[in-house]
Amino acid sequence: MIFATDDLRCHVVRETLLLLGECSPAAENLLLGTAAQESGMGSNMKAGRRLGLYHITPAAHRSVWDKYLIHSPDMASKVRGIASQKGFLQNPHGELMTNLKYATAIAWMVYKRAGKPLPEADDINGLATFWHRHFHPRPLADINVFINNYHKWITREEALVA
Repeated sequence: MIFATDDLRCHVVRETLLLLGECSPAAENLLLGTAAQESGMGSNMKAGRRLGLYHITPAAHRSVWDKYLIHSPDMASKVRGIASQKGFLQNPHGELMTNLKYATAIAWMVYKRAGKPLPEADDINGLATFWHRHFHPRPLADINVFINNYHKWITREEALVA
């Protein structure tokens, strides 16, 4: 399933960031760019152990909870409130596949735990670099591919809507 950029921005990313008290155009663009890069806006929701719209691994998911949210009970409560009641308890990693807002909250926490200021919302190269440093730092991750995917999935679609 491929998600329309405007729908994903308005009904998932922005709403999630508002629930977390973290909304900004730069955060929205970073998360949309991450979705474009990692899963092709939802066209590939699972790649090996990487799950969901943002291709978060179970290890990264646990790390967010065990090494970051454990120190921020108020934020942990907000994130947990986005998860489903039973689904989270029965299969917490499954929430990354089935709950777009929860997956978005966890993706945002991956970035937030870096403790670094975001680039400007329209600085695509800066967003790509931020993604590479804090979300997908492996050597195979390519900033230029992020930029190309951003333009393919986000810039192009926004131009079509306008």
